[in-house]
Amino acid sequence: MPEPDYPALTRAIQELRDEQRMLREEQLRLRKESTNANSHGAGKNAKDDQGQDKQGEQKDEKQEQGQGKGEKKEGDQGGHEKEGQKKEEEKQPPLKERARVFVQTHQKQVVIGAIGFAVLCIAAVFLILYLRSYEATDDAQVDGHLNAVSPRIIGTVQQVYVEDSQIVTVGQLLVELDPRDFNNALQQAKASYASAEAQLKAENPNVPIVRTTNESTISTNVDAVQSAQAAIVAAEQQYQSRLAMLHEAEANDTKAQLELVRYRGLVQKEEVSHEQYDTYVAAAKTQAASVNAAQASAEATRKSIEQSRAQLSQVQTRLEESKRNAPRNVLVREAGVEARQASVLAAQAQSEQAELNLSYTKIFAPANGIVTNKTVEAGQRVEPGEQLLIVTQTEDIWITANFKETQLRKMHPGQSVDIRVDTYGRKYHGYIQSMPGATGARTSLLPPENATGNFVKVVQRLPVRIRLNEGENNDHLLRPGMSVEPKVWLK
Repeated sequence: MPEPDYPALTRAIQELRDEQRMLREEQLRLRKESTNANSHGAGKNAKDDQGQDKQGEQKDEKQEQGQGKGEKKEGDQGGHEKEGQKKEEEKQPPLKERARVFVQTHQKQVVIGAIGFAVLCIAAVFLILYLRSYEATDDAQVDGHLNAVSPRIIGTVQQVYVEDSQIVTVGQLLVELDPRDFNNALQQAKASYASAEAQLKAENPNVPIVRTTNESTISTNVDAVQSAQAAIVAAEQQYQSRLAMLHEAEANDTKAQLELVRYRGLVQKEEVSHEQYDTYVAAAKTQAASVNAAQASAEATRKSIEQSRAQLSQVQTRLEESKRNAPRNVLVREAGVEARQASVLAAQAQSEQAELNLSYTKIFAPANGIVTNKTVEAGQRVEPGEQLLIVTQTEDIWITANFKETQLRKMHPGQSVDIRVDTYGRKYHGYIQSMPGATGARTSLLPPENATGNFVKVVQRLPVRIRLNEGENNDHLLRPGMSVEPKVWLK
């Protein structure tokens, strides 16, 4: 197959372009002349001409593509032809002139386009304002109180009165345990309480008895001290009397001894008789014996004084002891009474606890709601704290919406909220009740630890509590766990 003559083709294409340019200039001149005469007809012709121009331009583009392929093969000749084409294009009318001509020939279309553009701009502004007037999320659900019902005592289930999904009211009997063991425990506790009260009554009179006895003992000891003191005084007086008698006996004895000496000389001189001398001898001996007797009596009286003083000391000791021990004895008796009172209180507490345990055999509903997750059956042995069933409250319902932290900038309590519930396709109305205290990640079971060196920034979510307006949930159709889509209006 012979190679195509690329230079000849290029020249032919260039000639066609020159003819097209001349035709376009002629068409533009004719359009300007006919614009004032008949704008409508000129507009129609202009459209046709524009269509022809577009077709011609498309043909030119195709030819240029073919020419481009040839130019790649020719090398230097193709480069010179491109420079010529650029010069031809530079000779076309300026863009401003072409735009003015287009507006003059398409006035109606330009006005419609301008109006449409203005409407689109206004709509875009309103759309932006609307999108910035609320915050929404699909990470939200209905929340409520789930009251776990569990026994407070160990027992055997006697009867169960409810089933799953049953509606119950507060105070309704749910489960009953076997009460016989607890009845026996209550009777024993009451008996212990009665025994403690009896012991307290028996102990109460001991306190006044001890006080009376102490007062009597103290009074007796006081009298004994006074008697001992009086005995000492009497003994001392008697001792003084015995001393006086002793002195008198000694004086008489001295006189008798002197007379005996004097009469002994007279007897030797035989001036007196021996009979008289014997009388004086006997008198001297008698006086000497009287002195000894007086000394013995005085000594005995002195010892009796010492004995009385010893007795006084003993009595005083007993009196002091009785005075010190009297309040202690009362305190001991009072402590005994208090111990009995404590025993009474302990027995009373045990009796009341037994009554409570007996009342715990009947388990009632803690709130209005619906029974769910029931695991208890008759005859089952249950332990304190073991979950038997759950009562889901349907009257106290709220929404937990997990917004991103970047969405909370303009949120605050009290803002109105529209809630769409997926289950019913229904819209509820509410308000923000409270803002969160921490992110969900921080309060999770295993919070992230960012100090390990592998930190990756993640937009956190925070749970916002939303309350429904009064009367929005009168039919109690909402259940905890339902998916919802809240929309918070920021203004």
